[in-house]
Amino acid sequence: MTSPTPDTPLKIGTRGSPLALAQAHEVRARLAAAHGLAEDCFAITVIQTTGDAVQDRPLSEIGGKGLFTKEIEAALLDRRIDIAVHSTKDVANLLPDGLALTAFLPREDVRDSFISRDFASFDALPQGAVVGSSSIRRRAQMAAMRPDLNFVEFRGNVQTRLAKLDAGVAVATLLASAGLNRLGQTDLLNPIPPEVMLPAVAQGAISIEQRQDDALVSQMLAPLNHADSALVVAVERAFLAELDGSCRTPIAGLAELDGETVTLRGEILKMDGSAVHRDRWVGTRADAVEMGAEAGRELLRLAGPNFL
Repeated sequence: MTSPTPDTPLKIGTRGSPLALAQAHEVRARLAAAHGLAEDCFAITVIQTTGDAVQDRPLSEIGGKGLFTKEIEAALLDRRIDIAVHSTKDVANLLPDGLALTAFLPREDVRDSFISRDFASFDALPQGAVVGSSSIRRRAQMAAMRPDLNFVEFRGNVQTRLAKLDAGVAVATLLASAGLNRLGQTDLLNPIPPEVMLPAVAQGAISIEQRQDDALVSQMLAPLNHADSALVVAVERAFLAELDGSCRTPIAGLAELDGETVTLRGEILKMDGSAVHRDRWVGTRADAVEMGAEAGRELLRLAGPNFL
């Protein structure tokens, strides 16, 4: 491919949800600005994924990680698109041969936000309250803190979930603060500190995937990569890889960078929240990714066989 023009644009593959489209438009704007090109040199291509098509079943029932990426990756391999924009927490650790994540935008807010029409905080929920969530990580964490709570499946975009709250399906739900920020729905922000609820691995991080042999795309993406964000996400994904994390596994992890020091907090939980193993590790930039992998192995040893 030659340098993109309006007649031969670089094709950006994405899911069709409002949040995914907002992320793709951000990538397009950043590419245009970085290379002094018009935005119509970059075309956004919407691809429906299994995770979007199947809305009536929990994600854990229809497959592991990759439910929101595999069709987009197929389009990348088939050269129907040139790059793919992902919420990194949806991306499997093992990528298809020939593909790589080569750019990460500056990471957004990593925290979950508590959303309710009636209650100000998680602690304010009454005994036996019904909380809507499709995330087994969030459900396990909430069950560990509040065994009295009841949970219902809660999927769909932000507006769909708010409508379910209004309909009385549940009295509260949780959403990623990063998504609310990117959608401009900051009025809904009610962040839960990571010390209370550790986020999903790579939460708040947008990544860009490409074909490894596409030199022009590599050159175009290079100015977009935020090195610090790329590092902490790599640490978290190394942690997750050792735990074989999937949509069926309650795992949380957060790496934070302070100068040359990287701190990682991680936890694994039983599905019902009845047991939790967590710890904290500190290392340097140079050894941080290996520290993430060792942290995963350490939690596996601590938990014992068959915990997950």
